[in-house]
Amino acid sequence: MKSINPATRNLIKTYTSMTDTTARQVVDAAHSAFLDWRKTDFGTRSSLMHQASHILKHNKARYARLMTEEMGKVYKEAEAEVEKCAWVCEYYAEQAQKYLADETVQTEARHSFVTYQPIGAVLAIMPWNFPMWQVFRFAAPALMAGNVGILKHAGNVCGSALAIEEVFREAGFPDHVFRTLLLSSGQVAKIIEHDAVRAITLTGSTRAGQAVAAKAGQCLKKTVLELGGSDAYLILKDADLEQAAKACATSRLINAGQSCIAAKRFILVEEIYDAFLELFLAQMKAKRMGDPMDAETDIGPQASFDLRNELHQQVLRSIDQGANCLLGGDIPKSDGAYYPPTLLTNVKKGMPAYDEELFGPVAAVIKVKDEEEAIAVANDSPFGLGGAVFTRDIDRGTQIARERIESGACMVNDFTRSDPRLPFGGIKESGYGRELAAFGIREFVNIKAVSVK
Repeated sequence: MKSINPATRNLIKTYTSMTDTTARQVVDAAHSAFLDWRKTDFGTRSSLMHQASHILKHNKARYARLMTEEMGKVYKEAEAEVEKCAWVCEYYAEQAQKYLADETVQTEARHSFVTYQPIGAVLAIMPWNFPMWQVFRFAAPALMAGNVGILKHAGNVCGSALAIEEVFREAGFPDHVFRTLLLSSGQVAKIIEHDAVRAITLTGSTRAGQAVAAKAGQCLKKTVLELGGSDAYLILKDADLEQAAKACATSRLINAGQSCIAAKRFILVEEIYDAFLELFLAQMKAKRMGDPMDAETDIGPQASFDLRNELHQQVLRSIDQGANCLLGGDIPKSDGAYYPPTLLTNVKKGMPAYDEELFGPVAAVIKVKDEEEAIAVANDSPFGLGGAVFTRDIDRGTQIARERIESGACMVNDFTRSDPRLPFGGIKESGYGRELAAFGIREFVNIKAVSVK
């Protein structure tokens, strides 16, 4: 497995995949660690998790630079990612005991209650786009619940994967409570089959989720899947257009557009179409693409050349089918895997920009006649991860977000992002199950009923 800097094409490091035998030994060791770890009290777990947060903050620059080198994330965004990882560690260190406290239930018995008990090793299959955050948002609740974590990360971010293991080891967690497996995708099925693996969480493509869910189903093991998204942002006729344009551009271009929950489809009612489009285009043009280590850079490269080229083909096919390209849409002359902010209008059903997830800095603008059509177009997607509604009528916007948009999250007058205090996940082809908040920590526990006569 090779880690290649997508901004320079330079080889960072080559990693050797573990053998199947070695990987099984790691899982065996994690299971042995679980038998003791599950007995620890919340105070012990909390102290260690707070220490993990401290290590992340203390080494923020090093971890941020590693992510920038491995997958091209703009350095200032990488620093913010490390800080968010520290936050989720602190959040669960402080909230886990409350979320997993026994709950008394009144029955005919002397005493009945529900208790939340750890289940064992949780296998996490994680992508490259947020190399640390996507791992910590699973690991912090899993370990605080008394489980152990096993990470199979994307092959281009092996350095980040090993750094995460280092954080937990240096924080003082017992050996093997969190382990990283350096494996090819083809080796994952055997790990899922391992008796000690009790559940699997995956963040990635719909295709990857289908494959993992099928294998886990054969083994009767629970899965949580956070998959692709094509989030719709509705701009209604009474929206604050300047505020909406800024939020939409920010959401579309975060992480160079490589986010499942980024804004991707922008649905504009005809009354404000021209005015919003002018503002949105200006916001997109204002973002600077360049060296991800430069503090002035807003957009770094795509994580790899094949992903950049695939995105470009989606843009070209959309243009061939009638979309208009107002900005970008070409591959710049550069050693890196760069793709410029791109804005497509006249996007219609049947085009890749309408039907598919565009995993890069490409905005698809769709014009509709009214609010009802906007809602219908927003829901006309196989995905259902996030979304947003922009309107000055807060009550109306809240009602649309609450009842009308088919997604796991929907914001009003802001862009969608994950937050440790709120559940995170999708519906339809965006997956199932939830991460974060109380819902996330309860996904991988045994919800056990106890009744005493």
